[in-house]
Amino acid sequence: MARQLKFNIFRFNPQNPESIPHMESYILEETDSMTLFIALNRIREEQDGSLQFDFCCRAGICGSCAMVINGRPGLACHTKTKDFPLEITLTPLPVFKLVGDLSVDTGTWFRSMYNKVESWIHTDKVFDANAIEDPMENDVAEDVYELDRCIECGCCVAACGTARLRDDFMGAAALNRLGRFVVDPRDKRTDKQYFDVIGSDEGIFGCMGLLACEDVCPKNLPLMNQLSYLRRKMGIVAIKQMFKK
Repeated sequence: MARQLKFNIFRFNPQNPESIPHMESYILEETDSMTLFIALNRIREEQDGSLQFDFCCRAGICGSCAMVINGRPGLACHTKTKDFPLEITLTPLPVFKLVGDLSVDTGTWFRSMYNKVESWIHTDKVFDANAIEDPMENDVAEDVYELDRCIECGCCVAACGTARLRDDFMGAAALNRLGRFVVDPRDKRTDKQYFDVIGSDEGIFGCMGLLACEDVCPKNLPLMNQLSYLRRKMGIVAIKQMFKK
C-alpha cells in the first residue's frame, strides 16, 4: 500500500500586502520513484495552482529547484520522497530575496558576487577569433573543469553560517569561482591582485570553516580543499605584505 505523505510548505507572497507568512499542509499519495519535483508539480496541478516554486531542467543541472528540505538545503529534483519520513517540511532558501513561497532570486546574488570576484579571464592578450586555442595540460584542464561544475543553486550559501549572519560575505560559490581562475594559466592576475579581491573578512578570511557548504553541495564539489587552498595562499600573501612594511 502506498504511503500517504504530508507536505508542510511555506507560503508567502511578498508582492501581496495582505499575504502573511505561514505553513500550509498537503496530503499526497506516494508513487514509485517520486521526487519532490514530481510531488510539488502534482500538488500545484491537483490541489493548489497558486503554489510557487522554480524548476527548469529536472536533471540537477540548472539548480533552480533548490530549497530547504526538512532543514537541509537540497535540490527537489534529486530528492526522492522514499528517503524521508511521512512528513516533509519545505521552506525557501535563506539569504536570497524571496520571490514567493519556495521561489527565491538567486540570480541577482550570484551576479553581484561574480562582479566582486571579477569572474572573467584577465589578460592583455588581444583576442583573435581565428587563432588556435591555447594549449593546456590535461591535469590543469581537469582542475579548471572540476571547479567550473557549480550550477549556482545556492545550497552552499544557504547552509553557510557566515552568509546567514552577514550579507556582505562572498560565500563558497563566489570563492570557488575565483579559485577557478587562480588555477587557470590564462588568467594573468598576481597573488596580490587576488588578495585585494578576497583577502578580507568579506572573502576567504570570513569563512568559519564549518564546511556545511560541501556537505550540501549537490555536485559534490571539493569546496573544503578549495577554501583551504585559498586561505593558505592568501595567508602567505598577507604575511609577505607584513614583512615588506
